[in-house]
Amino acid sequence: MPTIHLTTFIAAPPERVFDLARSIDLHRKSMAHTGEEAIAGTTSGLIGLDETVTWKAKHLGKTRVLRSRITEMKPPFSFTDEMVDGDFRSIRHEHHFKRIDNGTLLIDLFHFESPYGVMGRLLNRIYLTNYMKNLLELRNESIKEYAESDKWKFILDK
Repeated sequence: MPTIHLTTFIAAPPERVFDLARSIDLHRKSMAHTGEEAIAGTTSGLIGLDETVTWKAKHLGKTRVLRSRITEMKPPFSFTDEMVDGDFRSIRHEHHFKRIDNGTLLIDLFHFESPYGVMGRLLNRIYLTNYMKNLLELRNESIKEYAESDKWKFILDK
């Protein structure tokens, strides 16, 4: 099972970064290039513990639907979302927020398992792991951009 481990420094307090990371609205903005939209469950605002969101987006040339649930939450230190329904065999995304002197370290541990056995594992190595890593990096850059400027107020001060 591939694991993607990313660490992103953000010059903002962990409480702000934590809330931006669980914002449905910011997620939608950061994934606009895929046409991603929340179609069921929590479809705007901040997602919370035991809540679900169903996303619809175009990835790899196909419209895909994925439903995930927040299975763990320790504000403002961590939360975990896990796939309930979708094209993967499994997805578990751990988001950790570590306060440091000049901001926050956002640490992602993204574990996923593709379907299709040996063919899925080959696809992971050839393409999918990098594709997912690039999506996560793009998402983190968006969180960083909003957290480090006044843009966060447009997301969190609704």
